[in-house]
Amino acid sequence: MAKNGKASADPNAHDRSLIQRISHGWQLYVLLLPALIWLILFAYYPMYGLIIAFKDFKIRAGILASPWADPLFKHFTNFFSTTIATTTIVNTILLSVYQLLFSFWVPVVFALLLNQIRSNGARKAIQTISYAPYFLSNVVLVCIISVLFSSTGVVNSILTSMGMKIQNFTSEAQYFRPLYIGSSIWQSMGFNAIIYIAALSSISPELYEAALIDGANKFQRVWYIDLPLIMPTVILMFILAVGNIMTIGYEKAWLMQAGGNTSVSEIISTYVYKTGLQSAQYSFATAVGLFNSVVNFVILVIANLVAKKTADISIF
Repeated sequence: MAKNGKASADPNAHDRSLIQRISHGWQLYVLLLPALIWLILFAYYPMYGLIIAFKDFKIRAGILASPWADPLFKHFTNFFSTTIATTTIVNTILLSVYQLLFSFWVPVVFALLLNQIRSNGARKAIQTISYAPYFLSNVVLVCIISVLFSSTGVVNSILTSMGMKIQNFTSEAQYFRPLYIGSSIWQSMGFNAIIYIAALSSISPELYEAALIDGANKFQRVWYIDLPLIMPTVILMFILAVGNIMTIGYEKAWLMQAGGNTSVSEIISTYVYKTGLQSAQYSFATAVGLFNSVVNFVILVIANLVAKKTADISIF
């Protein structure tokens, strides 16, 4: 009923408008559905299993029927009471920080250099070659490292031909981090540069034309046009990288482990794999993994807050 010349509010109007929006763009929602199902099944549903970090998990009893740990944080205290806790945490942080320092800026520089190539054919060829290694599995990548840097590998063959002695690159602790980080740069440089290349392609050509009229050289155009305009993208990617500083996949580190380098190659993810799957200490391994995830989340929030306060750029 109308009152004072105004129609009464319809409580179902919002629901109808939502249904109309969905009906108009139902194709997009159908495309979204597989990703949404995957996210629920493999990202959110497994969170239910985190409670075994606070239980003495028994496979036969199941998650709910397994008894609660006594005390509740027993597995966390057990982890921090071991000497391996300090070793794995320090190794994880150092490897992540070194990788961030040495590899984060490489895709940015590569994208800036690639953007200076005027030949479309040459630029596409270089880009294709550069991101091809990203699709290699970690097993293949470690095999390549072994072929190149083992005691009978290509590098040692070159060293011996020059009268130098053989170096145990793949088994000595001092070479683990350089090999890990260097191979990661080679594998991911081209693929990680794609987002920066996309940001550079969105820059208006009029800015470059104005800079040329003003007499700016290539370096000045990169410094005063390219870098400032892609800096928001760089900051966002840096926040995400900092948020994953404690997250290093176990596969590559575990495959690269040898008897002489475990003092630096034993990280949290490899330790969780060994204790959880190989030793069947499921509650203990889950507690260690949960600690790692919580630290990651805290670092991500702090990095996002700092970026928001300093550069007014954030992901949330």
